[in-house]
Amino acid sequence: MSKIKEKYNKEVISEMKSKFGFKNVFQVPRIEKVVVNVGIGKFLKDSGMVDDVKKTVTVIAGQKPVMTKAKKSIAGFKTREGQEVGIRVTLRGRRKWDFIEKLVGAAIPRIRDFQGIKESSIDSMGNFNLGIKEHTIFPEILAENVKNIIGLQVTITTSAKNHDEGLELFRLLGFPIKINN
Repeated sequence: MSKIKEKYNKEVISEMKSKFGFKNVFQVPRIEKVVVNVGIGKFLKDSGMVDDVKKTVTVIAGQKPVMTKAKKSIAGFKTREGQEVGIRVTLRGRRKWDFIEKLVGAAIPRIRDFQGIKESSIDSMGNFNLGIKEHTIFPEILAENVKNIIGLQVTITTSAKNHDEGLELFRLLGFPIKINN
């Protein structure tokens, strides 16, 4: 079992029960899934680069990604309905905990000029969204092998009912959330 899952089971559940007055363990918010998303709009013409991005996402997430298609045509972005415009991985179970541990313990501390995660990264339903500009912050990526830098979007979906429950869940899990003054 990963360290962050042990921390959730041993510390976070009891802290959340005492802070919010939950009477049952099943009322405590839990992490349901982690979605890693990459837009490949600038690589659409070069299928070799799309394959490279797929391999990179596979290495980062530890799971094979799926291609996402455009829902409608947008002339300004030069996309057609049904055209593959993104790569997505949904992590559940053990893989989600491994990814969160890697994100909090290794990747986020490697972000250049990092000031902390804004509270606004957690929405009104307690879900967490983080945009990562450079995929090179992940420890599996060797900087000398990188041809193009890609950006990622990480979404962590929780069962929290509101912003405060989600915020406290992520604080207790060790996310470096900046306190707004």
